[in-house]
Order: sequence, then C-alpha cells, then structure tokens
Amino acid sequence: MTAAASTAPETSAGTDSETDVIVIGGGTGGYSTALRAAALGLKVVLAERDKVGGTCLHRGCVPSKAMLHAAELVDGIAEARERWGVKSTLESVDWPALVATRNDIVSRNHRGVTGHLAHSGVHVAYGSARLTGPRTVRVEGHGEIAARRGIVLATGSRPRTLPGLVPDGRRVVTSDDALFAPGLPRSVMVLGGGAIGVEYASFHRSMGAEVTLVEAADRLVPLEDTEVSKHLTRGLKRRGVDVLAGARLLDAVVLADGVRATVRTARGETRTVEAERLLVAVGRTPVTDGLGLAAAGLTTDERGQVAPVDWSRLETAVPGIHVVGDLLPPPSLGLAHASFAEGLLVAETLAGLATPPVDYTAVPRVTYSSPETAAVGLTEEEARDRGHEVIVNTMPLTAVAKGMVHGQGGVVKVVAERDGRVLGVHLVGPRVSEMIAESQLIVGWEAEPSDVARHVHAHPTLSEAVGETFLALAGRGLHQR
Repeated sequence: MTAAASTAPETSAGTDSETDVIVIGGGTGGYSTALRAAALGLKVVLAERDKVGGTCLHRGCVPSKAMLHAAELVDGIAEARERWGVKSTLESVDWPALVATRNDIVSRNHRGVTGHLAHSGVHVAYGSARLTGPRTVRVEGHGEIAARRGIVLATGSRPRTLPGLVPDGRRVVTSDDALFAPGLPRSVMVLGGGAIGVEYASFHRSMGAEVTLVEAADRLVPLEDTEVSKHLTRGLKRRGVDVLAGARLLDAVVLADGVRATVRTARGETRTVEAERLLVAVGRTPVTDGLGLAAAGLTTDERGQVAPVDWSRLETAVPGIHVVGDLLPPPSLGLAHASFAEGLLVAETLAGLATPPVDYTAVPRVTYSSPETAAVGLTEEEARDRGHEVIVNTMPLTAVAKGMVHGQGGVVKVVAERDGRVLGVHLVGPRVSEMIAESQLIVGWEAEPSDVARHVHAHPTLSEAVGETFLALAGRGLHQR
C-alpha cells in the first residue's frame, strides 16, 4: 500500500458481462484478493461503492495511526522537558495543519492502491453491488456480471452503536468519524476499552483532553492476557486517563455544549460524567445490507457474519462463493493484516493453487496506544483452558538498559508448554508494535524456548528483553533467573 505516481480514475466503464472473479468490496481483504488473483492470470472485477482501501485506509488504521504519531511527538515534548532537562514547551497544536498532513498520507496511500489495481489489470467497477445468483452480481451502472471461477464477499463492517445513542459527528461520534469531528475537545468520554477505544483515549489524552475510559468488562482489552491489561491500565492511569473497568453506561443526554452520561461503576456506585464529546467504540458489525445474500442461497449467523463451511478455502455453503475480512466470524480476527492473508488464500484457491489455511493463532494483535500492546498466540488462561501444562516467564522492560532509557515501564510475558513449544508472547510498552514480528515467527514455527535462546539479540535494545525472557525459560538466564 505504498504511494505511486498513478492518478487512476475513480470511475470506470465498459465492464464485461463475464469475468473469472468478482470481488465485492475494495477494502484490505477485497483489494488484496483482487491483486493476487490478477497476478495469477485471472480476469478480475472489483466492485466498490465508495473508495478502494475501505475503512482501514480512509477512516481507520492509516489515519488513526498518523494521528497517534502526532500524539507521540506531543508526548515527547513533555518527556524532553520533564525527564531530560530539555527546556522545551508546546505552544499549541495547529489542528488544520495536523489534519492536512494526515489527509496527505491517506491520499498518497489511496493513489498507491488505485495505481496498483490499474497496473495489475483489475477492473474496478464503482457502484453498489448485489448478488443475483450463486455466480452473478449486479453492479449499479455496470449491469449484471457472471463469474466463471467465483465470487468473493469483502464488504467489511461499520461501527456498532447503542440504543439511544445517535452519532451526530460532533457530540456523539464513532470510531469512523472521531478523527474527522471539528477541532480538539477539552474532554472526552470513550465508551469501550478494546483496542479502538484505548487508542482514541490515548490520542485525546496526549492532545491535552481530560479522558474518561469506560469498559463494561472487568478489564481493558479483555481478549488479551491479564498481564497485558494490568500494565496497560497502569500506564494509562499514570498518564491521567480515568479508567472505569467493569462499568456500564446507564444513559446519556446530549447537551448544547457536550454530553452528560450516567455510569454504574464496578462497585455499584452511580457516577455522572460530563464531556464535550462521547466516543462510542463498542465494536463493529458486518455490512451485508443490500448485498442480496438470499438470492445466492446464503444466510448470516446470529452476529450478522457469513461463516465459511471450509476454513481451509474460506468457502461458504454455496460453492464458489468465498468470504474474507470483517464478514468472517471468529477465529478470524477482524484485523486488516489478517484480511490480507485471507485475500491471498482465496485468490490462490480460485486459481487452483494448494495454499495452507490462515493460522489465526500466529496473527499478531496490536493496540497502538501509549503504552502500546502487542501479542501473538494464546494467553496464559487460554493455554490452560485448552489443557496445556504451561510454564510462564515475565520480565519488565525496565530490566534492560533500553527500557530504562524509554522509562515507560512495560513487560514481556512468554507462555510455553512445559518441555515444549512457545504458545504465546505478550508485550506492553514503547515500540512493542515493531517488536512483535519475531514472536510471530516463534509461535508460527512452533519454536521452543531453547530454539530462541540460541539467537543473540542486539544490546542495548528493547527486543533484548524478549531474548532474556527466553534465555531464562531455557535455563540460561543472565539478568533473570
């Protein structure tokens, strides 16, 4: 998804009535399917009703991480002054300039994607698409198209909302429009303590807002290891975020200048929270409206997702119709990088190649807050629930020199079978989103702690803490025993 010089048009015409593969939805899962299928010599039509790149590129992953980088720079100014004796001050945040830089990054990535599709020979048919049969799709403005090899559903998801909370893009916002709301609020209440909610809470706190983070589960990022939740919560509280875990929203009233919410805390107390903005981040729901699933003989499950009957091919109950991305139920993760892998698998399947299925256990999970979290594989609880006899080692990042330099705390936790393979690696702290890659290989290749302990990590680095954790598990600990 790199930038390219192409200025591919946002309209297309002359769609043929028959092709090899039709992909409905041009987000990460859809366009990766289309690119790989075209590279394998298949004729591909990609139907997209908005802009290729989907939520991740235009409203999610890319713009939010651009803003989080800006937030990191703001935090760095405070750290320079308070910790390192650099007499720096933050005069102000030029919101229009920040937004312009973010938009430029998104625009260049968008041009890159459209250019790649054009150069690969993928025909992009802009318009709403719906199934008219098990092998046919009608695209608005392009007529009905038949698929010789198959159809791929990649229509993605939209933010969930709660009854009585109607997003207006100003006082009540979702993750899709939070970064596009006007200006920086002085106070924000974030409803939802998963990865998205935590990231937005972190961003707004860096930008000077008073932040209240409300999560119904008993801890933040509840799908991650408890050690991750503990250290993440500690880091956010240290930064001044008011974290209310095990809390539920009772009601919310939109006022002229903000929102007043009533929350029941984990202790059963009723608390009133007032903020300029209420950000709803309680998950996402699949987009299937108008898709015509019934016309092709398909139905959704109770979550509105389309389950494959063959996970090795991501093929539905209707032969030749495959599904990728946010339409998939668990064990798919609803992550952009998982969608890329799913798109590759489906394209290669349609081309007749034998491709290993996606190993979701080895797909990394990252929260780009401050502190960051990154994990791959099973949590300690999951490993024990599945009957593994496990050994666990935990090492603080501040036990290595580079961790002391960063001074943000954090931890490395490794879960392994006793006398066996590594089951999971869990990280909290600075830069851990960039550190998780080696652990992805460790878990994916079923390495044992002794395998990892043979390899030397550079000193001084944060990744050195990962190496030290495995050294200790292998009985060769230096700074940890």
